[in-house]
Amino acid sequence: MTNHPAALHVRPAAPDDLPAIIALDREVTGLEKPEYWRDLYSRYGSRDDDRRCFLVAAIGGQVEGFVIGEVRAWEFGSPPCGWIFAIQVRPRCRLGGVGTRLFEAVRDRFRAAGVDRLRTMLARDNNVILSFFRSQGMMAGPFLELEMELDAQSGR
Repeated sequence: MTNHPAALHVRPAAPDDLPAIIALDREVTGLEKPEYWRDLYSRYGSRDDDRRCFLVAAIGGQVEGFVIGEVRAWEFGSPPCGWIFAIQVRPRCRLGGVGTRLFEAVRDRFRAAGVDRLRTMLARDNNVILSFFRSQGMMAGPFLELEMELDAQSGR
């Protein structure tokens, strides 16, 4: 049984939540990205859809965390699956079940959309989020990310 605060409410993000989401992201990452979050809200939060979601976890009306995800199909040859591409919980609320409730809510949305697999990608050195996803039962998947730096000088 997970320890969930009784007053915690997970719900779709609303336009009025954007200042709190932006502030929470700034608190955790140290980066100010208001346009980024407004754009994400317009794409993922402005409609009710099991295939796309932008959810917040609030306690007493204050946003303490959020998750964003969508069902994607056939990228890299993969059958349809749910992808979590952002999850954030206020540091003082970590280990209190907020992240787990957000994870469960997005997982349930993806199940309702008919998919049976959930994926994410994270920075190799982000031990906090890696530990969180592993605690939810996630493990390495079948794909390997490759990248290269685009150097304007070399023309490659």
